[in-house]
Amino acid sequence: MPRPLPVEPRRILLIKSHSAGIGDILRSSAAWAVLKKRWPDAELHLVFLTRWPGYPSEALIRDHHLLSSAHFLPMQEGRFAGVRGVGPHIWRRLLPELRRIVQDLQPDLIIDHEPFGIETSIAARWMRHFCAAPAVGVNQVPGRGWLYDYAGPGLQEYARRHELSWPMDYTERDFAALAALRLERDGQRIVLQETEAGRAFREVLQSRLSVDRPVIGLNIGCGTPDAVNRRPPMGLLVAVAQRLHQEYFHQLLLMGAPNERIINAEFMAACASFPCGQKDIIDLSGETTLSELTGAIASCDVFVSSDSGPYHMAIGLGVPTVALFNFPNAEACHQHTRMFFTAPSNVSNICSAIVNAAERKERVMGL
Repeated sequence: MPRPLPVEPRRILLIKSHSAGIGDILRSSAAWAVLKKRWPDAELHLVFLTRWPGYPSEALIRDHHLLSSAHFLPMQEGRFAGVRGVGPHIWRRLLPELRRIVQDLQPDLIIDHEPFGIETSIAARWMRHFCAAPAVGVNQVPGRGWLYDYAGPGLQEYARRHELSWPMDYTERDFAALAALRLERDGQRIVLQETEAGRAFREVLQSRLSVDRPVIGLNIGCGTPDAVNRRPPMGLLVAVAQRLHQEYFHQLLLMGAPNERIINAEFMAACASFPCGQKDIIDLSGETTLSELTGAIASCDVFVSSDSGPYHMAIGLGVPTVALFNFPNAEACHQHTRMFFTAPSNVSNICSAIVNAAERKERVMGL
């Protein structure tokens, strides 16, 4: 018999796994915001079973303003009897850690957001054993819903019920579980606030910026081998930069991880032929942690990015964003952004969107 749902939960335990990329985890923040709107006084505690322990996103997520705590537990996979999964020696370490967390927190509600795999289902069942909370999950395959007290529909059924295209926006995934609680997204965007480290970095950065020129942030990104196919063509980026240089008085702020310095250097070299081209560019690649990057992005009047982590951060921070995609990717698109394909014919449209977004922010700030 299912345990009753709490009327006013005080502590909600959220279970996630899958990707540790900052964009993927931040997509869950829309669900966190909806939970906080429904129960403003509830604490949200995240348990993330990670295959990439120590990933840079962990520190930023621990600082997220909607979370009371975030626990990242290593969960290495292997093959057992020819099947991919987590073996007994990993569970012997994981289960005591999960038990300690749930006994310390004593949550009123457990929500497993993952639709695939059995690992988070096992974690939810195990943690439920040591508290009085009901467990909520996703009935992605027949019978999986029986592992929980309450289960939302599988992802494709959720998309059908909400008349969403398939594949659907990745942010919607977390709302399949919340459907069991009758909680809807209702257009909620992902959310992120500038951190203390970000604020400190922004204050130092101000001395390097011109006060009379709008700041355009550019994240070329995609510096890892598995992401190269998402990096916008350098020729298109340079064409956009040249057009903006000719028509719009601005300053360009380049973002990037340490391994993306060479990409930014290539871009700056291509812009050296513009009159005073490099003088108007500040390269921050490798200068910031993800937490400090919140301040760098918040300094921008508009943010231009490939499909990578800083793109999702800018959306979360509410900075006007223009996203550049090499190919259609419905899962990565946000409702709250302008998105363009990186075709040479789109240079004019991309420039117009950047200028309009920056000027719109200026008008709002001037009210």
